[in-house]
Parts: sequence; C-alpha cells; structure tokens
Amino acid sequence: MGLDFSVVPSYFGLLLMGAGWTVAITICAGILSFVGGIVFAVIALYSHWTLRLPVRAFVWLFMGTPLLLQLFLIYFGLIQVGIDLPAFLAGVIGLGLHFAVYNSELIQVSILAVDKGQYEGARTLGLSRGQTLRRVVIPQAVHAVIPPMGNNMIALLKDSALVSVIGVMELTLAAQQAISRTYRPFEFYLAAAFCYYIINLALEAGLRRLERRIAASR
Repeated sequence: MGLDFSVVPSYFGLLLMGAGWTVAITICAGILSFVGGIVFAVIALYSHWTLRLPVRAFVWLFMGTPLLLQLFLIYFGLIQVGIDLPAFLAGVIGLGLHFAVYNSELIQVSILAVDKGQYEGARTLGLSRGQTLRRVVIPQAVHAVIPPMGNNMIALLKDSALVSVIGVMELTLAAQQAISRTYRPFEFYLAAAFCYYIINLALEAGLRRLERRIAASR
C-alpha cells in the first residue's frame, strides 16, 4: 500500500500520446466552435425565418442537454441511420457544436453592439449586405468577443476528457489504461491532472498573446 510514483515514468509515452490527442481534439473542436458560432450568430440575426427557426431549435437542443448525451447521440445514435463516424471525428463534432452554440450567443451580442452607423456607412459605399457583414461588422464583433470565447476554449479543453467514453485515446483514457495495468489510480490521475494543467497554461498564454495582438491592432 502507499504511493509509488516510480511506476509513472514507464507509461510516460502512453500519457504523452494521450496528451497529444487531447491537444488535437481541442484545436479541431475549437476551430469548429469558432466558425460554427459565427455561422449560427449570422443565421439567427439575419437569415429568413425558415432557416432561423431550425437553427434556433438546434441551439436550444444543444444548450439544454448534457454534452455527454450529445456525444453518445452522435457516436452511437447516428450509426442507426447509416452514419458511422470515427470516434475522434464524433468527439470533435460533439465538442465543436456544443461550444459553437455558446459562442453564437456571445457573437450575437457583440454584433448587435457594433455601431449601426458603420453598417449604414458601408452600405452607402456600395457594399452588399453580405460584404458589409463579412468585412465590417463580423470582424469588429469577433475582436470584441475573443476574451470570453477564450474562456470557452479553456472549458472545451477540460471537457475534452468526456470523449474518452466513446473510445478516443486522449489523456484521461490513457491514464485509465495505465491504471488498469498497474492498479495505481492516484498516481496516474495526478499525473494526468498535471498534464492538463500544463496544456491549460499553454492555452492561456496563447490566448493572452492573441488578445494583446488584437488590442494592438485596434
């Protein structure tokens, strides 16, 4: 009995591989959540009701149900209708869409906060509605919403552990595999927590640097 951290170095490669997959799924899902958030926001504010209502229903569904259930639905449920997604792709889609709906709410508020005079001025200069949104309104809205979206990225990193339940070999599942071989849960869960902390520090540093560059460009 007692703690024995000497077993951890033997499984460092396994933990490192899991950390790599955690970073990969966080980056991919983060990109999807960013792009999806912009698309959902624009549809919710400017599209015809025939498109706006289904998107709002989709947003309501993803905001009102647990992420774990959404992952199960995408990975295990879609196969019943002939859509068999790899576990990694299902995890990226689940995480990405889950956080896209929250990013969408932030972006909508930011878009509405842009001075209407800029929209009207762009239209006066001959820009179409789509060009005005793409070149004038959305860039300003995204700049203003980067800090709170950064918080969502950190939450996404932490929630990426949930994709272990559908078989993605990320950090938590790698630690569980090491535990199943050594029967040392405390040591490997603590090692996994340390790895998450290091990744989180790197992510926070990257987000702070991005915020400074955006602030300097204004």
